[in-house]
Amino acid sequence: MKKYENTGSKDTRSGFGAGMTELGQKNENVVALCADLIGSLKFDEFKKNHPERFFQIGIAEANMIGIAAGLTIGGKIPFTGTFANFSTGRVYDQIRQSVAYSDKNVKICASHAGLTLGEDGATHQILEDIGLMKMLPGMTVINTCDYNQTKAATIALADHHGPAYLRFGRPVVANFTPADEPFVIGKAIMLNEGTDVTIIATGHLVWEALIAAEALEAKGISAEVINIHTIKPLDEEAILKSVAKTKCVVTAEEHNYLGGLGESVSGVLALNNPAPQEFVAVKDSFGESGTPEQLMEKYKLNNQAIVEAVERVIKRK
Repeated sequence: MKKYENTGSKDTRSGFGAGMTELGQKNENVVALCADLIGSLKFDEFKKNHPERFFQIGIAEANMIGIAAGLTIGGKIPFTGTFANFSTGRVYDQIRQSVAYSDKNVKICASHAGLTLGEDGATHQILEDIGLMKMLPGMTVINTCDYNQTKAATIALADHHGPAYLRFGRPVVANFTPADEPFVIGKAIMLNEGTDVTIIATGHLVWEALIAAEALEAKGISAEVINIHTIKPLDEEAILKSVAKTKCVVTAEEHNYLGGLGESVSGVLALNNPAPQEFVAVKDSFGESGTPEQLMEKYKLNNQAIVEAVERVIKRK
């Protein structure tokens, strides 16, 4: 299998910050709005270099979304930034009415998503945000896997017209995608070709899927690994082509299995090519306080859980 190397672990939110810094230099229409979390969202350089295009809204997330929608009318491209819980659940009505229904060119950027937020606990660890956002008509939903991909996605969104949700995280994780890899919204990335099982992963679980594929190879199981960074629009062609070959699939995500990537994949398969599927995801529960590593192990969101899911699904073929 193709070997992907960790070139130096970084947090994905820093990839967002780097993308915003570059956008600030190259696109004068890009503006940034923050809900009192400049450091956490890595907006520091953008604010320093472009103070006239940076808006500190304070702890008023609903107001931030409304202001962002208004700014699009004048041709600006607003990127809003706060924690994922506050970017979606707290302001869902404003997103639905002022952004999605009105088809406004707002980029809703969300850090600290999922269990890997860690010690802040269940009230901040949103595990249903992908489902909330993908149900909104016209909303693009992106969940990146590492620093490089998050930076590339941020930059790509400035050229994409329409409402979008970009989800990334807090912890330091493996940075393994090429820095110069093009980011194409809606296009899956084949990381490893295989014949026995398809592993479709998103976000922090992509690296875990690659580790799992190596472990499976040692067991004589050939795993195809696909990085789905865009959950909506979903690359149905890539999914169906792979599963037609392997005849079974495991989906892996740091999200509730209800409403997430796995549910989207199962819908595609049900309509086109039904196949056995196993879900590596949170099983309809809230999170709790703990280190990211402790939580990913307890909730079975790691490479070992992916290996076990593969062994189960292959028996169902």
